[in-house]
Amino acid sequence: MVFPINEAWLAMHEEAVLEPELPIIDAHHHLWETHGRYMLEEFMEDVAGGHRIVASIFCQSEDGYDDEAPLALQPVGETRRVAMLAEQCRQQGRCEVARGIIAYADLMLGAAVAEVLDAHLEAAPGRFCGIRHVAARDEAFAARMPHQPPERMLSMAYVREACLELQRRNLVFEAWVYHPQLNDVIELARSMPELRIVLDHVGGPLGAGPYRGKRDEVYREWTRSMAALAACENVWVKLGGLGMPIGGFDFHKRDRPPSSDELANAWSPFIEPVISMFGAERCMFQSNFPVDKLTCSYTVIWNAFKKMAAGASEIEKLDLFHNSALAAYQLK
Repeated sequence: MVFPINEAWLAMHEEAVLEPELPIIDAHHHLWETHGRYMLEEFMEDVAGGHRIVASIFCQSEDGYDDEAPLALQPVGETRRVAMLAEQCRQQGRCEVARGIIAYADLMLGAAVAEVLDAHLEAAPGRFCGIRHVAARDEAFAARMPHQPPERMLSMAYVREACLELQRRNLVFEAWVYHPQLNDVIELARSMPELRIVLDHVGGPLGAGPYRGKRDEVYREWTRSMAALAACENVWVKLGGLGMPIGGFDFHKRDRPPSSDELANAWSPFIEPVISMFGAERCMFQSNFPVDKLTCSYTVIWNAFKKMAAGASEIEKLDLFHNSALAAYQLK
């Protein structure tokens, strides 16, 4: 799937940077060429907008695989390339891009995934933090997913065996599901309380397709599930991802891009309750760029996050924008 970024449209709305001294770890972004170029140069151009981005967490992008390796080990090529780019940034004294790397490994391999995990660790020592094997599944959005995961993937015995290998290596399982699948994450978290789990995109509340016009119903179901998940102390949540078209907010369809006030007003019902449920120490803001760049610019999205966190204490702000990511991924 190609993400068509309209830079001219985004430039129609500009804002001054709020709280420019607040240190930020962008807890979730991609780098890719196959879905419309968004590599290090493009990311650094966005970062240069004025927010104090000190580091970032790269999330698997299905790009840069090693086609000459055995199939299971091909994703290690992406990790190796991202680690090289990260080192390049470090040597140039720029922000620590990909301070943490969340890669891909096929968790359907079960215990045999151990070889793949060790290869990732070798490819990016000190940076490789864990695995995201997307479990988000809904027939209405099957065309958006290059690989449709099986139903109830997180409950499968092979996947649980693979998660045990993650746990043994003190690695994270990064969970991307849609809100009707949150019970699967709850079951996984309860069954493996020593496994660190990071939930993407505030639990994937859907608002497009068959869910359009059902915001209240979705919100009630999502709220119940997130409250249950918050009781699992081994789970952290990424705040963001609501700019994707599947969220149904449709800012990308407007004649002009939204302001940070508009984003904060629309998204705060899905952000503020999560912070209350999980606590700032288990929540982290994420740009989800370039996917959420369909909705707004990098400057605007971080302004919106800062407005949603305006009522937080200084310590809570440091958690939300910086320290929670360090804790979840156990980065120094």
